[in-house]
Amino acid sequence: MAGTLDGIRVVELTTVIMGPWATQILGDMGADIIKVETPQGDTTRASGPKRNPGMGSLFLSTNRNKRSIVLDLTQPDGREALFKIIRTADVFVHNLRPKVCSKLGLEYDKFKEEFPDLIYCAAYGFRADGPLADKPAYDDIIQAASGITDLMTIASDQPRYVPTIMADKTSSYNIAMAILSALVGRERGTGGQAIEVPMFEALVDFSMVEHLYGATFEPPIAPMGYERLLNTMRKPYATTDGYLAVLPYTDRNWFDLFDIAGRPELKEDPVFKTFGARIANSETVYGTLADIIATRSCAEWQQILDEKNIPVQTVMTKEMLLDDEQLNASGFWKFVDHPTEGKLRMIDPPIRFSKTPSEIRKMPPHLGQESVEILLEAGLDQNEIDRLLEKKVTLQAK
Repeated sequence: MAGTLDGIRVVELTTVIMGPWATQILGDMGADIIKVETPQGDTTRASGPKRNPGMGSLFLSTNRNKRSIVLDLTQPDGREALFKIIRTADVFVHNLRPKVCSKLGLEYDKFKEEFPDLIYCAAYGFRADGPLADKPAYDDIIQAASGITDLMTIASDQPRYVPTIMADKTSSYNIAMAILSALVGRERGTGGQAIEVPMFEALVDFSMVEHLYGATFEPPIAPMGYERLLNTMRKPYATTDGYLAVLPYTDRNWFDLFDIAGRPELKEDPVFKTFGARIANSETVYGTLADIIATRSCAEWQQILDEKNIPVQTVMTKEMLLDDEQLNASGFWKFVDHPTEGKLRMIDPPIRFSKTPSEIRKMPPHLGQESVEILLEAGLDQNEIDRLLEKKVTLQAK
């Protein structure tokens, strides 16, 4: 069955995670994704364990449902070939810094007259009209710039990076969402348009929703930072044999917990009696909860609290997720056979559609695996393609 984006063609000139993961999401939904790579290939091809050169684990996790073409854009013939490919596309997305984009002649102004229906998405580190527009941007840089690393000081005596590629992946969702929105707009008659997705602004938006807090008002009426989240006592609780996340949320949750713990008198304590009181006294609340949870094992608490519908979860390691009952029952882990890389574990697209399912249709490609095929679709004849191959403007994987 065809996906939601069946018939939509996306040309991506992106590397690492931000762009490739965004376009993989669109590919899972059925779009035809053409991945344009340099002769050296996406840097993630070398990232992580691998069975064969150029097919690292990070590349395999972010580039399924795509076709790969190599183009040397430093050569005029490479740029001309790219324009011919874009002529066949609905969407063009890149993550080039503004100066590099201009140097290659790939600014939106070069497209909008000839391709009035094209959705042109530029994914930057920082908004193009700010003073940092051409500053190099990677996940660590953006985490530091966004305040995320400073927030981590609550768990350490110094700033730390969140150990996941947060800035890139937050931006990936913004890229996919923006492209989908622009495609809907085009269907309603707006035509093509340019989209700008900046990593820095996207991550500040993500992290400051709750932490703007007192600065929501101008002038500020209280400090920034949501106190409950910044409390050093907010962490998984030690049991007799492990750690649990426990979140009694409603009044009923708390009162049931106090009965279970043999502490019914706490139901009348003003510190615990209302949601507002618990927020205002979060340090006392967290400390009391920690003392209660320390009295039993993870399995005991899981059963007892589940019976009372009090939110609880054993702290999982990344290794434990491979055998997680929920993930395996829902088909989250997919095992596929790659023609050269053998059996692979992939993540099933988490979004489900009742009529147009997202699915893994195509394995991650080798560098230049479909170069000739894509150039033929763009209207080049075999003699022209042979000339590009001879000049090393493109290459075809064997």
